[in-house]
Formats: sequence, structure tokens, C-alpha cells
Amino acid sequence: MTLVALCVISFLHLQLGGMASDTSFNGHVLTLFEQSALLFGTPAESFTEINYYYVQLPRWLMGLIVGAMLGLVGSLMQQLTQNPLMSPLTLGTASGAWLALVIINVFFPSWVGEYSAIAALMGSVLTLLLVLAIVGIRNVSGLPIVLAGMTVNILLGAIASAIILLNDQYAKNLFIWGAGDLGQNGWSWLQWLLPKITVALAILLFAPRLLTVLKLGQQGATARGVSVVPMFLGFIAIGLWLVASVITAVGVISFIGLLAPNVARILGARTARDELWFSLILGAILLCATDSLALWVGAYSVDIIPSGTATAMIGAPALIWIARHHFRAQDSLSISLPGGRAHLGRYTGWLLGACLVLATLLYTLFSYSGNGVSLLLPNEFVWSVRWPRMVTTLAAGAGLAIAGAMLQRLVYNPLASPDLLGISAGATFTLVGSSLLFGVSIHESGPLVAFSGSMLVLALLLLLGKKHQYAPSMLILTGISLTAMIEALVHFALTRGGEDEYVILTWLSGSAYRAQGSHALMLLAVVLVLAGLSISASRWLTLISVGRSFATARGLNVSWAYVLLLSCVAMLCAIVTTTMGPVAFVGLLAPHMAIMLGAKQVKPQLVVAALLGALLMLTADWLGQIVVYPGQISAGILVSIIGGGYFIFLLMRSR
Repeated sequence: MTLVALCVISFLHLQLGGMASDTSFNGHVLTLFEQSALLFGTPAESFTEINYYYVQLPRWLMGLIVGAMLGLVGSLMQQLTQNPLMSPLTLGTASGAWLALVIINVFFPSWVGEYSAIAALMGSVLTLLLVLAIVGIRNVSGLPIVLAGMTVNILLGAIASAIILLNDQYAKNLFIWGAGDLGQNGWSWLQWLLPKITVALAILLFAPRLLTVLKLGQQGATARGVSVVPMFLGFIAIGLWLVASVITAVGVISFIGLLAPNVARILGARTARDELWFSLILGAILLCATDSLALWVGAYSVDIIPSGTATAMIGAPALIWIARHHFRAQDSLSISLPGGRAHLGRYTGWLLGACLVLATLLYTLFSYSGNGVSLLLPNEFVWSVRWPRMVTTLAAGAGLAIAGAMLQRLVYNPLASPDLLGISAGATFTLVGSSLLFGVSIHESGPLVAFSGSMLVLALLLLLGKKHQYAPSMLILTGISLTAMIEALVHFALTRGGEDEYVILTWLSGSAYRAQGSHALMLLAVVLVLAGLSISASRWLTLISVGRSFATARGLNVSWAYVLLLSCVAMLCAIVTTTMGPVAFVGLLAPHMAIMLGAKQVKPQLVVAALLGALLMLTADWLGQIVVYPGQISAGILVSIIGGGYFIFLLMRSR
């Protein structure tokens, strides 16, 4: 049945490939007989035949091969770890390979042709070792390893974005690659890839026995004469090599390795051998089908839809569905925050305020150039550029910190933050979507557009999280899955080209570089108003923090309080994202730092977190201007790297 489906999908793909090309304008459409003749070696003569032979056929075969390899590797990883959520994407190895390819393309372009696959393999291996170090070798069968892998995805993505921004001449080609593109202009990449995937035969021939006995446990497998650890490492190395080779050839293709094995089990694959073969065939079908969908949409639109974008838009909802049906009690994380002071010191707030004033003065007076460092009053022109940027970073940091502190109390989750739960990504989704659909500049889209996206994600989170009582693991996995889908849309936006490409890329990195005075003042005013409302509602937050039934017994209308407070969170995320772009981890880091300083009650935590968030963002923006002078690193990227490291530290403490 699956082979019949593969033949049908292949036929449709080849026909849609002709629709998506310009050959329909020459008045000649190849018949099925002519297509078959070209497939078996008849020389191509007309333009239509050349297009079919050198564009459509290679793309179809590349889709089949890449999908098959990703499905096979996904099944291998899931059976080795007994974890239905494992895949190259959720393990983080795809992002490691992607970062390695970005580094080699930017800094060692002469090595690209010969060493790309080796660099991608090294990136995958190092990422795998990092993820295993975070969660421990005993936790590969639950959600923690998936959360660690997706967090590493965010961290390595921030580093890759920083490298691309500092070398913007490579941005277009690298983001086309990052979006995952099966398009071919000949047979060269297929000829390059085919020898490298022959190692997949070792998985099909020798892995089933190991995977079968592993179901008995490590001791049972050892008792039957199987050397578990060497064979485990050997097959993981083969799987990573296949992933690295595929990513080198076509870029990042998400979710196929996750979906194919789960679909195979749903269709009745029970033995290890059957699951490997079914996953291989289903991977080819899924990628070929999603690429056909991309070709069909591209045939009726102005833009070509990258294959990776299509798979992510389908795969992210599927990941949420699979996680909801495989969530177990032992997958629920118990996060312990680092120890801190029992009570807030009398002078802590004043010291933080003094540090913020000092940082503001340093930001204003400090000048760095090739001739050295100086402290001077800025001239009129420099001040006109500097003060909007300073106000933007201060307000953005404070706003996200308050949003994170409120969110953690509302959903009883110390890991909650606007970025990890996808609320900031929801604002990004609507802003980028309006730019794609209506041609409106991101900087011209209003906060209401972003607010609608944030509220949509919030509603989805609350709806999907209710089944598991808003467990931290499920909420974060849902948020990160939505973020992965939105990132695919972002990659698509960046592959379109045009004059605004670098502007969009800078905005997406969370930069205040292009902040305007009017926008900065509006951001500051909105954040101050919403901060005042949040502090005035501290009694609501206190009651809700104790428990919903307790709050109801004290006369609080919990439903209305939830709606108003979550709307405040969404508006803070929306106004910050509209002005500065998406910024990660501030909403996680600042509330935790406030608690460590002793601000354990609601009102002190909100105030201290706001001061810390503003200080963190201002310092990050200042460092970003001087670390790689005369280049610049966006404040959002630096904060993502710092916050990502902190989140990984929390996972390591809680494993």
C-alpha cells in the first residue's frame, strides 16, 4: 500500500514540477510516454525536455532520497532511545550541522566543496554531546532530552544569526540553504550525495537485531551477547553522518524524521526491521508530498515556497499532537531554581537603581573607535541616534521582565517566559505574515497586529495545556514547536530577496539599531502604563499564585483576572516585538534573578525584575557595539546566548 502511495505521489510531484516551471508558456507539455523515455536515457532536445531532465527529475529523486534518509534516521534514533519524540530536529543535531556549515561558508569558503559534510558531521556530534551532557545518558527516553535539544536549537540559531549579520553578504544564500530547498539545476548534488548514503545499508542490515534486544533493556541485551554501548555509538555515528550529508546537500528539512516513524507505528509496524523500512518509505512519501504541496502553491503565487518551510508548517502541529498523546507523568520536569537570599535586602533596590543610572551614563558618554576609548558628551547628531536606542533597550528589557514574572505566576511554571512559550513568536508571526501577504513593512505594522498574534498563541497554549494541568514540559514543548513553525516562515521571508531583506534580518535578531525617537517614546509610555497596571494588580497575582480555589474563596473573579493579566502580558510582548523585534530569555532570566536576590513577593519581584531586565538589555546592547567594533552584535542575540546558557544550566540542575 505504501509503495502504491509512493508511486502516486511521485507522479503528482513530476506533474506539479512542470506546472511550477515556466515551460507551460512554450505550448508543449510532455506526455507520460515522453517523460518515461527521458527517464530511461533518451537525450533531451527541446527546452521542455531539458527542464524536465535537469530540473524536475533531480528534484523528485532528491526529495525521495532525502525523505527516506531522514525517516530512516528518525526511526533509528527513536528505537535506540525508546523515545517517540526523538529526531535530528528535536535532538538539536540539525542546528549543530547548520551552524557548522554557516561557519565554514563564512570563514573558510575554500573548504566548502571538500569538507562541508565533515564540518556538518562535527557540528552534529558536538551538539549531541552537549545535549547528552545537559540531560544525562539516563534521560534519553523522556521529554527532558527533547527540551534540551530544542533549547540548543535556539542557542545555536542565535550564534548563526550573529555570524550572518556580521557577514551580511552571505545572508541570502545561507538563508535559502537554512530554509531547506530541494530545487536542483542538474545532477551534480545527487552524484555527490549518493555515495555518502550507502552507509544506510548498515542500518537496514545490522540494526534490527540490536533494536530488538534493546527492548529487553541493556542487561537483557548484554546477556544475549550484544555489545550495547559500541553498537549504540556506531549506529548513532552512522545516523549523524546521514543527517550531515543531507543537510549539506539541501539544507535544513524539519520534522520528517519525527513524523515518519510515528506514522509507521500507527500503520502497524511492530518489529524493528518493519519500522525501519516503513519509516524509510514513509519519509520519502512525506517529503515528496509536502514538496508537491509547495510546488502547487508556488505555481499559483509569485513566490517559490522552500521545501523546508512546507515541512515545518505541517510538522510543528504534528509534534504537538504526538507529544500530547505520549506525555507521561515521569516526563514532567521539576525545576529547582538556584539558591539565593531569603529576603530582599533593604538597599537592594537602590543599588540596582544606581547600577542602572551608572550603566545609562556609561552608555551615553562612552565612545569607542579605532583610536581608543573616550568618555565625551555626544554631539547633537550622535545623541539623536543614541537616545532612541537607549530608551528602546531599557523599556524592552523592563517590559519583557515584567511579562515573564507575571506569566510564571499565572501558569505556575518557573520556566515560563514569553519566548519559550511562543508568545513573542506569535507577535513575530503576525508581523512577518502581514509583510508577506500584504507587502506592509514590519516597521509600519502596528502593535495591534502583534498583539493579535500573541493572544492567539496564548489561547492555544491554555487550550492545549489544560489536558496535562499546564505541566512545564508540555507548555514549553508546545511553545518551542510553534516557534519552530514560525521560524520556517521567517526563513521563507528572507529567501524572497528584495531591498528589505537585511532590515528584516536585523529586526529579527532583536536590534535597537534602527530605533526612531517616536517609536522609542511610544514603547516607553506603553511599558510604563502596563507596568503600573501590573503592580496595581499585585494582589490578584498573589492570590492566584497560592491557588485558583484560594483566590476564588477570597472573592476574586479568577476568569476575568486571568484574561486581563494575560492580555497585559500579550500587550507587553507585542509592543516590544513591534519596536525591537523578538528577544529571547529576558523574561526567564530577570524574574529568576529577582527571586535569587530575595524578591519573592509579587510586587518586589515585578519591580526588581524590571530593573534587572532593563540593566541586562542595556548592557547587552552596549557590549554588542564594542565587542566586534566596527561591526555590531544585536542585543537580542547576546541576551539569547546568555539566557540560553542559563536555561541549559537549569536543565542540568534538574536532571
